[in-house]
Amino acid sequence: MKNNMTETKKFPEGMVPLGNSPFRFACHPGVSCFTRCCRKLELFLYPYDIIRLKKRLNISSEEFLNAYTGVVQGANPFFPSVIMRMQDNEEHTCPFLDPEKGCLVYEDRPSACRTYPLERAVDRNPERGAPQEYYFMTSHEYCKGHAEEKEWRVREWLRDQQLVYYNAMDDLWAEMDTLFARNPWKGEGAAGPKQLLAFMICYNIDRFRQYVNDHDLLAQFRLDKPKRRAIESDDESLLKFGFDWLKLILTGQPTLQRK
Repeated sequence: MKNNMTETKKFPEGMVPLGNSPFRFACHPGVSCFTRCCRKLELFLYPYDIIRLKKRLNISSEEFLNAYTGVVQGANPFFPSVIMRMQDNEEHTCPFLDPEKGCLVYEDRPSACRTYPLERAVDRNPERGAPQEYYFMTSHEYCKGHAEEKEWRVREWLRDQQLVYYNAMDDLWAEMDTLFARNPWKGEGAAGPKQLLAFMICYNIDRFRQYVNDHDLLAQFRLDKPKRRAIESDDESLLKFGFDWLKLILTGQPTLQRK
């Protein structure tokens, strides 16, 4: 997911937004390149991806992080990124790839996998109005899915791949990532207490839930009963609360009202 497109709407050379133009694509075991894209990946995971995958596997977020991910320095110089750790085999395949069945976590696969063969970009500084999103067609020589007869338009693809909610959650994360890129923990250095807190909230939701309970954090803010019940029982609601709390403690934004 790319963010912060320029106000002049100048896109990289060769990248033309699809708009409402149709495109052809299909991926199934009958395509000769089936699962080829699931190898030697630099697959970045967003917070909601991890929530979905750890639930699918019925393990804690910490167990998922330890077993399936690595931490790398991505595009953000002041906050680490989480990537899927490929298997230690000759082809460095995704850990959830079965040679015959394909993706074993297909219903809960990450947003990057869902979006393919498209790439999403969001203009968060539009000339007027709300942020604008754009979709581009990727091009990989090995992918034969583009030669299939099935035709789509972007809106149809988003619905079919159940991307609308993923995109909404990823946009919340992109807002936090933009905040982190401003280095709100000046003076702490890498892995300082605030950065570690932020990493926990974003990627280790189960540990954050324990933190919230141990510090009786919800009792410190004015939350109506439905919202509090949602935060107490739902990981996505807890993640959104964590983002609001981070904005409050890192920048002073009045995202939550203290009692």
